[in-house]
Amino acid sequence: MKFSVLIAARNEAAALPLLLQDLAAQTLPAAHFEVIIADDHSTDATAAVVSEAALGTDYSLRLVTLSAAQTGKKAALLEALRVAQARWLVCTDADCRLGPGWLAAYAAQVARTPQANFISGPVLLTGPATFFQGLMGLEFAGLVGVGGACLARQQPTMCNGANLAYRRGAFEAVGGFADNAHLASGDDEFLLHKIHRAFPGSAHFLADAAAIVRTAAPTTLAALLRQRVRWASKWRHYQSAASRRLALLVLGANVALAAGLGAGLLWPELWPWVPAAWGIKLGADAWFLLPVLRFLGRRKWLAGLVPLQVLYAPYALAVGAAGWRGGYQWKGRAVR
Repeated sequence: MKFSVLIAARNEAAALPLLLQDLAAQTLPAAHFEVIIADDHSTDATAAVVSEAALGTDYSLRLVTLSAAQTGKKAALLEALRVAQARWLVCTDADCRLGPGWLAAYAAQVARTPQANFISGPVLLTGPATFFQGLMGLEFAGLVGVGGACLARQQPTMCNGANLAYRRGAFEAVGGFADNAHLASGDDEFLLHKIHRAFPGSAHFLADAAAIVRTAAPTTLAALLRQRVRWASKWRHYQSAASRRLALLVLGANVALAAGLGAGLLWPELWPWVPAAWGIKLGADAWFLLPVLRFLGRRKWLAGLVPLQVLYAPYALAVGAAGWRGGYQWKGRAVR
């Protein structure tokens, strides 16, 4: 058996049947992978959905449940890993959708880079074709692109737990989640940073369109902010210098552009420089984002670049401040 697919699930009875169908449609032979779903105290029919599906799948599908003392995604993944049999562990989320070549793309990457210990895959936001969804998708595509580019330079900064894989031996060698188990978020990036430190040059980005995982975008602004605050809550715990520098660079560049507009109102002699700065920033963003959007099949999202730039400074400041303060609601739980 080559891959163990680990999935943490909490109240995902509606989404899981679609994910299980996608796993059944994988082009990688069923004998080459197993799927383990860890039920994190669901109050819906999540466990029943998995148990029923396990009776009719060609691949090995198992359900594990968390004890009363275990809660959260990290605990769920560890419980799934405890019974996993493969040397390579592949992770996605219970509400994601997978293409048929998803696992085959990972198998090909492992064959190309046999020294690899960590592989980060691409994620695409999906949803109705609205202006709001386009802005969310564009921002998220930028995160995916930056994460991939940093991995290509072997200065890893970010990845997404909806689509990644790591070698069991590397996970155990760096202590798994032990030193950040108290944090609800960060099962992905903290692990990436630790494996990179312990095994330099062994983290890679899976730049294969067949490996794209699709996940639904937040449906409201409030839901988007809750998600982003959850992500931002781990920034102050980063030990990776590259991640800290990147966060400061992105925030500083976007706030400086917004501040430039205000400065131009106070000192009109600055106006020739203000549009020049905006032009350079927008041109650089378009140059970077165009191949990323082409890879994701969402080139039309580039039309939202200007409005996203206008909104980004107050958005980033608000999310960053809320994340630094800590505390948010996720999956029906209050997290500190």
